[in-house]
Amino acid sequence: MLESAAIVFNPASGAGDPDADLTLIREIFAGEGVDLTVYPPQEARQAVDSGSRLVLAAGGDGTVSAVADLLIGSGQALGVVPRGTANAFALGLGIPLGLEAACTTALRGAERVIDAARCNGRPMTLLAGIGFEAETVEKTDREAKESWGPLAYFLAGARQLGEQELFEVTLDMESYSHTLPASAVTVANVAPATSFLAQGCGEVVPDDGLLDVTVGIADTRIEAVLTFLDLMWSALQKKAVERENVIHFRTNRVRISATPPQKLVIDGELSGLTPVEVEVVPGGLLVMVPRA
Repeated sequence: MLESAAIVFNPASGAGDPDADLTLIREIFAGEGVDLTVYPPQEARQAVDSGSRLVLAAGGDGTVSAVADLLIGSGQALGVVPRGTANAFALGLGIPLGLEAACTTALRGAERVIDAARCNGRPMTLLAGIGFEAETVEKTDREAKESWGPLAYFLAGARQLGEQELFEVTLDMESYSHTLPASAVTVANVAPATSFLAQGCGEVVPDDGLLDVTVGIADTRIEAVLTFLDLMWSALQKKAVERENVIHFRTNRVRISATPPQKLVIDGELSGLTPVEVEVVPGGLLVMVPRA
C-alpha cells in the first residue's frame, strides 16, 4: 500500500487557480491515507531523490518532461496531473485531464512501461518539431493560451500556413542518409492523435522502442491544408498516410540538419536551432495510466 508520494507542482502552468488545485490534490491524497510532499519545479531532483515510489508532475508538458527525465531507469513511477495548455503527454497515454480523475489514476491506476527519448542530450517524452511546428509555437503567446486553451495553437498554425517556407533537410540514420525539401519535420516518442504532424505512420506507439519520423513537404497553403487533413484522417484510422509529399519511417536514432538552420521545439518548448539528434531510450519510463 502506498504510504507516501512526492509531487512537483508548477503553479505557473495553465490558467486555473494554482492554490485551489493544490489544496484539492492534497485533500485527495490525504483521503487515501497518502502523505504527500510538495516540491516546486526547481526542486524536482529532490522530489525524485526523496525515494518515493510515486513521483507526480503537476503542470504542463514541460514540467512532465523535466520530471520524467529524472525518473528514467529509476524504477519509480511517474504520475501525471495535467495542468497545462496542450497536455499532450496525458492525451497520448489516455490519462484523464480532470484533476480528481488524474489523481485517482496516479493512486490506483496500472503501471505501464514506455519508451523515453533524448534530444540533443536533453529529455524528450513527447516529440521534437522542426519548421512549421516550431514557428507555430513561437507565435502562440501565453495570453492566447490563457484565453483560448489548445485552440490557440490551431489559430497560430492557421496563420503560419501562409508563411511557412520550404527548407532543405538532411536525415542521417545509422546506415542511411537522405536530403530533401521540407516544411515540417516531427520526431515523436509519444503523441496523441491531435498532434497531426506526428501521424505519418498512422499511430505513435509509445512502447515499441522506436521513434516515429514524419516529414511534410508543402509549399502552398492549399497543399498544406490537404496534407493536414490527410494526417488527421490517418490518425483517426490509425493507418499510415499515403501522400507523395509525406515521408514517414521509424528508427531508434536520427540526426537532422537543415539549410538554413530551423527553429526547434521539444515537448512544446522552443529549444534553439537545428542540427538535432534524437535517440530513443527503450522501456526507460514507468507511468501510471488508467486500468483497462
